[in-house]
Amino acid sequence: MIENSAISTIGHTKPPAPASQFAYKNLKQGEFWRHVPAYRDVDEATFLDHLWQQKHSVKTPQELLETIKDLCSPEFFQDVEQGFHRAPMAVRVSPYAISLIDWNDPVNDPIRRQFVPLASALLPDHPRLTLDSLHEQDDSPVPGLVHRYVDKALFLPLNVCPVYCRFCTRSYAIGPDTEEVDKVSLAKTPAQWQAAFQYISERPELEDIVISGGDAYQLPPKNLELIGNALLDIPHVRRMRFATKGPAIMPMKIISHPEWVDALTAIVNRGRKLGKDVVLHTHFNAPEEITWITEKAMRLLFERGIFVRNQSVLIRGVNDTPERMQLLVKRLGLVNVHPYYVYMHDMVKGVEELRTPIQTAVDIEKFVRGSTAGFNTPTFVCDAPGGGGKRDVHSFEYYDRENGIAVYAAPSVKPGKAFLYFDPIDTLAPDAQARWAVREIQDQMIHEALRNSGEPDQALVLA
Repeated sequence: MIENSAISTIGHTKPPAPASQFAYKNLKQGEFWRHVPAYRDVDEATFLDHLWQQKHSVKTPQELLETIKDLCSPEFFQDVEQGFHRAPMAVRVSPYAISLIDWNDPVNDPIRRQFVPLASALLPDHPRLTLDSLHEQDDSPVPGLVHRYVDKALFLPLNVCPVYCRFCTRSYAIGPDTEEVDKVSLAKTPAQWQAAFQYISERPELEDIVISGGDAYQLPPKNLELIGNALLDIPHVRRMRFATKGPAIMPMKIISHPEWVDALTAIVNRGRKLGKDVVLHTHFNAPEEITWITEKAMRLLFERGIFVRNQSVLIRGVNDTPERMQLLVKRLGLVNVHPYYVYMHDMVKGVEELRTPIQTAVDIEKFVRGSTAGFNTPTFVCDAPGGGGKRDVHSFEYYDRENGIAVYAAPSVKPGKAFLYFDPIDTLAPDAQARWAVREIQDQMIHEALRNSGEPDQALVLA
């Protein structure tokens, strides 16, 4: 028997956290927009007006030049002008986003990279890339509705956004036509939406509806409530998510458009009374997008009891280092936004310089996991080209790192099929880049990857 007096305890105390540990709390403060020439005399009340933001959004190279004036060089402006002409997406950038760009180094700035194309940075598209890489149109039973997963559908009631992301997975349909792409038409009117509501009502397995587009931020309050209530009226619909980029690039709408927030709140509250879950999904990619304005807007939603989740895209030069992603995740937690997904960059046209290899996502997830609570840690996923749906990025059946070919299976989505994601060719070794220049060798590499994955060639679904 051991006497109590013989038992000793040793305290283990962690050293104090360094100041750098709290960098995520250092949000941009004050009237930071005044360094932009066009906003030099804009007071806080005006800048926080969402209508002013929409009216003064930049849509052409000339508007950009008139906004930033001498902050950019003539060479940079010429690069932008050529980039606009070659972009598959129309350009629309809010004053809020313009004011967050570091105009001392716009070429490398993470906000500029997402919204303002530079011709000099463009790379050739991957030879196996297509416009609708996720095959959403193949899974669309009626216009404006994508039914891929068994119990979930994606409702696309509009094709406009408060800004246009260069990397948009729906560049085939979103925004106006460009010199590069004639857009596919979505369901854009309440009359057209009825077909989607009818389809959902007739499919009792559909319990989860995502309302996206386009962007739910652009729905007038009456239409926000119309859609929300129509879906809540369907007995088997249990969960609803309104998807919007808005809080990341125009957070002041939540502050200065109370009718929109009231409409969302009414749907959330009605859903709660019915035992149904209604949440907001948003899209922050860079830590710099989160400022004191964001914090104020997200606090308002938090006080209303509106749960907000975030879906980021892994973008080269924006958030593709462990430290950058960790800072983003911690900063999201600070403003009561739950990091949900980090997507591999979809294989869409005209933005090859923004994509990263699969290995980058695997390495970053290892670093981020454990740096904060599990419920505040995003899952890194690859939305498998060809319509395989979201797969944990590390769940590939086989990954040929040398040639940049990852093979995924989706047994609960499309059983018996194999889906391929291709790393950007410019990140591969010169020998591998040379192999991708020859179509016959491409086919050989793909067939070899399939054999190594255990999937038969006939199972392959190419983007």
